[in-house]
This record gives sequence, structure tokens and C-alpha cells, in this order.
Amino acid sequence: MLGEPNGGDRVNRRALILVENLSVPFDRRVWQECTTLRDAGWEVHVICPRGTKRDTEPEIEIDGIRILRYPLRAATGGPAGYLREYGSALWHTTRLARKVGPVDVVHACNPPDLLFLPALRLKRRGARFVFDQHDLVPELYLSRFDRGEDLLYRAVRALERLTYRVSDVVIATNESYREVAIRRGGRRPEDVFVVRSAPVTDRFQPVPPEPGLKRGKPHLLCYLGVMGPQDGVDYALRALAKLRDEQGRTDWHAVFIGSGDAFDAMVELSRRLGLSDQVRFTGRIPDADLVRYLSTADVCLSPDPCNPLNDVSTMNKVLEYMAMGRAIVSFDLKEARVSAGDAAVYAPDDDEAEFARLIALLLDDPDRRTRMGRIGRKRVNGPLSWRNSQTALLAAYAAAVRDSPAVPAGDQAGKGSGRALDR
Repeated sequence: MLGEPNGGDRVNRRALILVENLSVPFDRRVWQECTTLRDAGWEVHVICPRGTKRDTEPEIEIDGIRILRYPLRAATGGPAGYLREYGSALWHTTRLARKVGPVDVVHACNPPDLLFLPALRLKRRGARFVFDQHDLVPELYLSRFDRGEDLLYRAVRALERLTYRVSDVVIATNESYREVAIRRGGRRPEDVFVVRSAPVTDRFQPVPPEPGLKRGKPHLLCYLGVMGPQDGVDYALRALAKLRDEQGRTDWHAVFIGSGDAFDAMVELSRRLGLSDQVRFTGRIPDADLVRYLSTADVCLSPDPCNPLNDVSTMNKVLEYMAMGRAIVSFDLKEARVSAGDAAVYAPDDDEAEFARLIALLLDDPDRRTRMGRIGRKRVNGPLSWRNSQTALLAAYAAAVRDSPAVPAGDQAGKGSGRALDR
């Protein structure tokens, strides 16, 4: 068992997970990792930002996992805003890590590729460093800012190299990311583990469809996810305008679920395209409402455009659509095909007119939609299930702590008390 040191009495291993871009447990992937480690006998601590409407307590214990949160104002504008955000996050992360004390593993989830800095102090005290690469930050920079390979891009590449170099084990979200870690990061193949993100299937259980959600139309289209500059909501809206204008289809209502720093701009774009009567933006909504919409949807949209990041990234929304048994229209991205297979149809890169045509094609073929939905559910419950990812995660941790003694009980400063804190 992972919690067993070599010889002597059983001593629980301690893990500290560092997250900057989402609060926990709102970050579903991180929460799944936390509970998997807890169930394997690890004592798990998390440092992350506070949420705005949820995950607001500065310190709390949930289901045996201790979470310390810090205030953070998300960046707006260009790179300078991100420098301010990341500087604040690093200061708070370093401060809170001192409260946790020594750990066996410090597990940093990017972005940004700066969390190796607070991890270094813990490494000097014997911790092993696991780099959980959620995003390829150099590709994210190119895709988000359209500044080319400038000085900041080269700095981002340098930080990625340092993070790879400092890490003992790398966790990649798919085979494309694993290839980057080996090729660009110089990591040995045996030190890079693929831990795919997977939806919590208990969260995504279909319920009877509600025709009222279609606002009087025969069909409902759904988008679920973050709305940032690289997420393609603008492509989806322009495709819907073409569905109306070029395909002559007005027999649909569309709902866009989620939020992000492009949310207001997307609402305004919808207005300019004359879609306000047919498109609704909900913002973030409770899980129960999310399931109602997805259970009613006829077609789900994955409009992420082809760019250096999206082509090799696994999109959570695609997996969540599949878990709900929905047919998907996507652009033709490498990892989208790996995830969805025949559960989706694919438009050529950034071709909004073809994206619209494929929506119309599926709206007219309910039998095909049903077959695609079944394929998606089978994949999510089979090869793409979290059960497989759990095995890979625990293997990564076993590799990280191999031949490493557990932290002695007397050194476990800041250990949680087993009760909820600061509710």
C-alpha cells in the first residue's frame, strides 16, 4: 500500500496539491485526484484561490481533505495583468505552505509554470515534486495573445523547462502532452504518466428532457464550458448565424452555459449577430440545472478553434457531453478525435459554414444522434473512465516516493484537526 513506509509502523504519506487557476473542489479534476489519494491512504492538503460565489472559506476540511484558500483577483487585459495575478498567487502559496509543514509529495497543477518556486522549499526538506501539466503554457500564450514568439514567449518556455527539470514525476492529461514532456521537456518516458481527465459519471446522469427549455423551438443546442478568448464561443455564435442565414434554419434555441473573461464580449457579439432572441447565456449554474439542459439538448457544441493549444488538448466539455449521451459537433482537432471518436462529427479547421451544416445534418437525423450518444457513453464508461486514471495517478505517486521514507509523524506541522474550519 502507498501509505506503508519500508518497515516499522504504518505512517501516512502527506501530499500538498498547489492550484492557481481554479478553486477546489470546483476544479473537478483536482478534486478527483484528491479523493483518489485520500482513499489510497494519503493525507491530502490543497492550496488554491478562493472562489467568488462558492469555495469562499479561507480554510476548511471537506471529506477529510484540508483546503487552504487565498484571495486572488483574476487578471484582465494583457500579460501585465497576469504578472500581477501570478505574483500575488505565489506569495500566498508560499505563505500557506508554511502552515502545512513537511510533506512527502508537493503536486503542482499548472498554469502557471511558476509553482515550482514554492515547491523548491519543500523539495529541500525532502519532498518529491509531481508536475501535473493541465495546459501547455507556451501554446496557451501563443493562442491567447497573438504576439508571436516574443520575449515573453521565450520566458514562458524557460519557465516550462525549469518546471520539467525540477520535477521528479510528470503527469500529462493525454498522450500529446506526454510526448511534449518527453521531447521538449527531456523527461524519461518512465517518469511521465498519462492521467486523463474524466467526468464524474454520478454527476452526469440523464433525466427526462424538458421541452420548455427549448423556448418553443423543436431543437435545443448547448455549449458548456469556459468562455475565454481561445475557447471558440465566437466561432459557435458565427456558425449559428450561418445556420440561420445560410441553412435557413430557425427551428432551434441555443443555450451557452458557463462563464469566463470573454463572457460579456460574447453576449455583445450575440446581440450584434441578431441572435439575442435565439441564444441564452446562463453563466454558471447548479449541477441539477446543467443536467436538465444537457438531457434536453439535441446537439452539443465544441467550437474550440484549431490553434497550437487546442489541437493537442483534451476538452472537458467533450467528455461531459459524451457522459450525457449527446451528439457533438466539433472542429477537427487531434485530441478531440481521440476523446470522442464517432460520438462527434468534425468540421474542417475553423470552417464556421461547415460547422453550421453539420449542426443541421444532425438536427435532421435523430437516429444518428442516438447512436452517437450511445457511443459516447460507452467510451466514457470504458476506456476513458476515471477508474483508469486512478490507476495511473497512484502509479505516478508510487514512482515519486519510491525509496523515500515517509515524513515522521512528529514533523507533521499544521495537520488538520478532522473538523470543518472557518465555515
